[in-house]
Amino acid sequence: MKIYLVGGAVRDELLGLTVKDRDHLVVGASAEQMSALGYRQVGKSFPVFLHPKSGEEYALARTERKAGHGYGGFDFDAAPTVTLEEDLIRRDLTINAMAQDEQGNIYDPYGGQADLANRLLRHVSDAFVEDPLRVLRVARFAARFHHLGFTVAEETLTLMQKLSDSGELDYLSAERVWQETERALGEPNPEIYFQVLSQCHALSHLFPELAALVGVPQPEQWHGGLDAWEHTMKALTQAVALGAGGAERFAVLVHDLGKALTPADQWPRHIGHEHAGLRPIRALCERLRVPNEWRDLALLVGEMHLNVHRARELKPATLVRLFDKLDAWRKPARFAQLLRCCQCDAQGRPGQESTPYPAADYLQAALAEANRVAVKDVVADGFSGADIREELGKRRTEVLVRWKAAQ
Repeated sequence: MKIYLVGGAVRDELLGLTVKDRDHLVVGASAEQMSALGYRQVGKSFPVFLHPKSGEEYALARTERKAGHGYGGFDFDAAPTVTLEEDLIRRDLTINAMAQDEQGNIYDPYGGQADLANRLLRHVSDAFVEDPLRVLRVARFAARFHHLGFTVAEETLTLMQKLSDSGELDYLSAERVWQETERALGEPNPEIYFQVLSQCHALSHLFPELAALVGVPQPEQWHGGLDAWEHTMKALTQAVALGAGGAERFAVLVHDLGKALTPADQWPRHIGHEHAGLRPIRALCERLRVPNEWRDLALLVGEMHLNVHRARELKPATLVRLFDKLDAWRKPARFAQLLRCCQCDAQGRPGQESTPYPAADYLQAALAEANRVAVKDVVADGFSGADIREELGKRRTEVLVRWKAAQ
């Protein structure tokens, strides 16, 4: 029995990155032997064990054979006779198909170290096309390592196109698509994930609402010649620069979906696109089972971002209705998230990345001023039931009238 450190731990150590997860491969052992040594089996489709002390994962070396559709349509053989090379060749990318023994020796039968040096994401074998999930994984690794200079090898991109065009992506579960996408949104360059999916024809299969933005024109004076898709990608890049979290990045990603549904005679201003975008945002979120909090923020950003941009033009009563719509009184943290998303939209244009976004400060100040009106004071004055809300709105509006007059 031989034990190797495999996959991402070997890759990241060679790249000089912090190793977060340590996965081990066991060659020459059976499930019975592992159990006898105190390892606890957790894998169902193939034998994976937890170390009795460290809790780290140890998987038996295995081969796999395509037996159906999708990423789960495989038969596995985890016999003790399976070799290290046979296990590594079934992996997705050469940089993930390296192993290190307990003495620190690197085993690299498929050129992973060379591809690390050349900054290439390259498939290990033609068996790559048997697993549609690998399209998403490669796109995610491209998003993770783009800042280090990595690109997808042309021959790998060709196989990804073949997978996309084969219809195999249709067999991916919503959970797996969202899992990869959520992780990609947290990478240093999430826009690369979607750009690679577009290049390999997967975007139209998995995210048709986003694919519909490609080529949709926008006014030169507002978006610097970028079409709706290019603007979305640049706004997503800006979200990373501003330290936005996953929910905010997702909201920025889908904030302009309505532009693909705006009739051509309403270009270039895309009149009403913010309301038109609510239906595709809901459809995408329902299909991929996006978390409710992420969906709610995305819908609010999609519907309200133009109102936020023109905050100074809004009348006091309109400001109060805006705060009501956003539930800014009770959810100030989400309100701050929305403002950051709108800033990403405004700065997602060539040369505008560092342009100040005064609308955010203005609305935060207006909210603080309106919050000076206390509910307890309204109740103390004898109002009850639905009258409390109406009176509260009136008093908040009056406060903002005086505040705006003093600006």
